[in-house]
Amino acid sequence: MTAWRELVGLLPWAWAHYAFMQNALLAVLLITPLFAALGCMVVNSRMAFFSEAIGHAALTGIAIGALAGCADPTFAIVGFSVLLAFAVALLRRYSFASTDTVIGLVMALAVALGVVLLSRGGGFNRYTAYLIGDLLTITPAELARLALVAAAVMAGGAWFFNRLFLAVLNPALARSRGVNAWAQEALFSAAVALVVAVSLAWVGLLVINSLLILPAATARNLTRRMSSYLLVAMAVSVAAGVAGLLASYYWATATGATIVLVAMGFFLLSLIFRRS
Repeated sequence: MTAWRELVGLLPWAWAHYAFMQNALLAVLLITPLFAALGCMVVNSRMAFFSEAIGHAALTGIAIGALAGCADPTFAIVGFSVLLAFAVALLRRYSFASTDTVIGLVMALAVALGVVLLSRGGGFNRYTAYLIGDLLTITPAELARLALVAAAVMAGGAWFFNRLFLAVLNPALARSRGVNAWAQEALFSAAVALVVAVSLAWVGLLVINSLLILPAATARNLTRRMSSYLLVAMAVSVAAGVAGLLASYYWATATGATIVLVAMGFFLLSLIFRRS
């Protein structure tokens, strides 16, 4: 961390000399490639609504953490979000309802339960910070935790990528090749839930799904090859993250929402160069 701060501190701009901006920049560089990689699979598997559901269902995780007396509800959010991801995967497998119906039902239940628990005694206002998030408050300890999660998810993704991609692209073919499509989708759902839950306090519940979807959607407009699809999505995500962070510093705006606006700008530009 000290070496990183010294490196960023050499940049000739005022913002680079503030510790909170150095921490936030490192967080952006850690989280945006991860969001882009997961977002590509989310878009390909038509699970955009799922990541939105996980973000909103984190309210219940916050409520569980509060009821348990946790000063930091992150672990409760992670636990509940991963549990919810497996519940959605099970319902998708055994229910006759469509995927979007299952996700909508689970999200409605989780959000309603979270609001009811958090609103007891009029205490809901204490947790509204999670709706917007604040990347500028991230601490070195939280950065270390984020780096650990990012490394674990990326390593797991690299190991399981081919099987997961096959399961998403053609479940029947995956089964014929001995790949358990449901297990792959369940593990991927849990990974998305983990990343969303860990990042929620810094990105914000209201915009976190957009940060997952927009880079992947932009890359899909620009390329059709899977290898370049991932690389373009990561490049867009990092560029939007850094530009949005700096813009939020100069404009004094919410960082997560500003990053999403920049990412939306990239998406709109990609429509001009869209490949058929």
